[in-house]
Amino acid sequence: MNTGSVLYEKNADERRLIASLTKIMTALVVLERTDPEEKVCVRPEWTDVEGSRMGLVLGETLTVRDLLYGLLLESGNDAALALAGHCAGSAGAFAGLMNGNAAELGLSSTRFENPHGLDGAEQYSSARDLAALTAAAMSNETFAAIVGTRSAVVGGRTLLNHNKLLDMYEGCVGVKTGYTDAAGRTLVSCVEREGMRLICVTLCEGNDWNDHMALCVWALDSFELAEPLRALAVPAMPVISGEQTSVALVPERSCRVLCPRGSEVSVSLERGSFIYAPVKRGETAGKARVFVNGEEADCVPLVCACEVALDRDVPLTAWEKIKWAWYLANRNTPYSYPIM
Repeated sequence: MNTGSVLYEKNADERRLIASLTKIMTALVVLERTDPEEKVCVRPEWTDVEGSRMGLVLGETLTVRDLLYGLLLESGNDAALALAGHCAGSAGAFAGLMNGNAAELGLSSTRFENPHGLDGAEQYSSARDLAALTAAAMSNETFAAIVGTRSAVVGGRTLLNHNKLLDMYEGCVGVKTGYTDAAGRTLVSCVEREGMRLICVTLCEGNDWNDHMALCVWALDSFELAEPLRALAVPAMPVISGEQTSVALVPERSCRVLCPRGSEVSVSLERGSFIYAPVKRGETAGKARVFVNGEEADCVPLVCACEVALDRDVPLTAWEKIKWAWYLANRNTPYSYPIM
């Protein structure tokens, strides 16, 4: 989940029925467009639906959050209709929002025609698309909290999470099961271990619990997530004509590199010999190249950790003034720092 790297795939782009895995997108669309504490009064058309239900009662009032628990724990098709109706006015209009989200996420093998996942001619996705969708959904704190919950009491009813992996496999933090006769058993799981999250998707898989556990065991035994810049010591950059003689450099962002266990991970620093004042905080002054087994895996800018004001009492030679003027004219160009 952290890097988007694919560790194993088989028929990953094949379009298939996905059953209630549809509800991952339903929840994400709802969370992006409503407040979880909004009140929803149950309408008659939301209670008359086949398949799994959370047991909505005509006229009862629940929050969006309550309905999300019913959607994601009990896989309630009635909850899906209620959320779609509340959010977009109808299930059809809501499906349009789902397809819009799919396009924004780049899910090219995905199409929705309803919010619950009952089989339809225009209701399909792929394992690859569902992995990307789940990564986006698990980045939402409310979604992640709900799918990691084993049970919840909503409106006097106890809702139980259908995802048995929460109890079967240490580190499992979600996410969703699904089933119809035509789709077969569908499952997306997310496991968090050793600082990384693994997402596993299987479609039409009769042995999904065991296969998800076996795949996660293999992945954890085979790969690790390195953070080579966490303890990186970057030498301070000398500052010319500044009120301070140097400025600390820090990586602009964190760097997490997924690599086979036992890999050689190294960092190469590139920076100038000095920088002219004034210096802006966040100004680019170099870069850190990260290599895994000799191949570049990432490149992170090094930026100034603080501002350094110009010391106007420091005299400059004519040549230094020319260099200073050139530097000011080019300082907005990436990595346009002087090299001695």
